[in-house]
Amino acid sequence: MLTARVPPLTWCFERPTRAVSLPPTKGHFVSRLWSRFGLRALATGLLVAGLVGGVALGIDRQTQQRITASGQAAATDADDVHQIKVDQADLWRATAGQRAAQADAQAKANAAAAAAAASAKAADDAARAQQAASRSQTRTATVPNSPPVPISKPCTSYSGNQATGCSLLASFGFGLDQMGCLVNLWNRESNWRTNASNPSGAYGIPQAKPGSKMATYGGDWRTNAATQIRWGLNYIKGRYSNPCGAWAHSQATGWY
Repeated sequence: MLTARVPPLTWCFERPTRAVSLPPTKGHFVSRLWSRFGLRALATGLLVAGLVGGVALGIDRQTQQRITASGQAAATDADDVHQIKVDQADLWRATAGQRAAQADAQAKANAAAAAAAASAKAADDAARAQQAASRSQTRTATVPNSPPVPISKPCTSYSGNQATGCSLLASFGFGLDQMGCLVNLWNRESNWRTNASNPSGAYGIPQAKPGSKMATYGGDWRTNAATQIRWGLNYIKGRYSNPCGAWAHSQATGWY
């Protein structure tokens, strides 16, 4: 038979031993102080980090919103531009027939105008050619060479072409009193030479410009003094009334 071993009864009534607390040391106090500061610093750091993160997050959201708005505006503008192009293309196609008709009408009008201008030019050229031929025929066929001029007795004091000029004064209604002015005038202009020429185109005793004007008095206007003098006296009579009037103008202006 087994027998349980029972501890002594006195063990059950022993008073528990109280833990004796020791006074805190200096190191323990410092450690607890640093723990408090550390917790506070950590909390402060977390707070600051949260604030910074919140600010950054807010800025990032604003930037994202601006980017999104810009993208939407650009997309809207692109859509508008595309729609404008589509509308222009539709308008271009719709008015193609009208433009073709206008272009055809303009081409016909241009062709008609060109044809009219060409016809008018051809008619003008033909008229000019006919006038030139008529003048040429008149000069060569209907205007003979000037006949010789007999020297009148009052003009015997003059010689050469001056004597011829003196003898022709009366046929244009001028008296012998005009001869002195005529001598002075044509001495200045040509010295009474039939072949006197000027770079301006003037020619002959009276310096007709051009010389071909004198063909109305004869086809020999280049060499015949009588032909040139007749033309010159007619010119003076029509413009200055008489040789003295032409001479006065020449003295005042240097030409007549």
